[in-house]
Amino acid sequence: MLFYDCSTAPNPRRARMFIAEKGLDIETREISIGKGEQLSDDFRAVNPNATVPVLVTDEGSTLTENLGIAAYLEARFPEPPLMGRTPDEKGQVLMWNSIVEQQGGAPVAEALRNTHPAFADRAIPGPVNHAQIPELAQRGSTRVDHFFSLLEQRLSESAFIAGSDFTLADISTFVFVDFARVIKKRIPQENTATLAWFDKIASRPSAQL
Repeated sequence: MLFYDCSTAPNPRRARMFIAEKGLDIETREISIGKGEQLSDDFRAVNPNATVPVLVTDEGSTLTENLGIAAYLEARFPEPPLMGRTPDEKGQVLMWNSIVEQQGGAPVAEALRNTHPAFADRAIPGPVNHAQIPELAQRGSTRVDHFFSLLEQRLSESAFIAGSDFTLADISTFVFVDFARVIKKRIPQENTATLAWFDKIASRPSAQL
């Protein structure tokens, strides 16, 4: 297998943590978004959509989305399980992973990419340039506040995001919460359940990657 990574971006970090939690050692190539390497002809020959992460499987398939990468690795390397064991657990993991992508990851990206000078005319990842829309940045910032409230409610009643065990949903949530620092958003101090959960995930070796 071959893994295309970017050490500074949140989505590749999600895949990197998943790989580490599986105990796998996969050949890795660094793609610098800061240098625009995702737009190079060489990389677009791998992924025409010009995004990372990418996993090229032993079978020769090219997987360009976190959920596809996770599903492939979970099927090939089922232990430790990171996407649930029972039908109910599997449904909960995918449901919560989708919730945190839509309610957490997307708003952080919306706020960052519509304000930061580095993303001028690059407000949406991929091969096509898009202009920044400042109003979307404000909306994204407001949505992140709601996301923190959603997390606090959930983690006040559940040890982990999708249930009683650490899963893919915790990886996604942790990465998005940590990355929110780029838009100057942090877990509110009164959100004690979320802070305790964050510290618990941060102590895992995969979180150092």
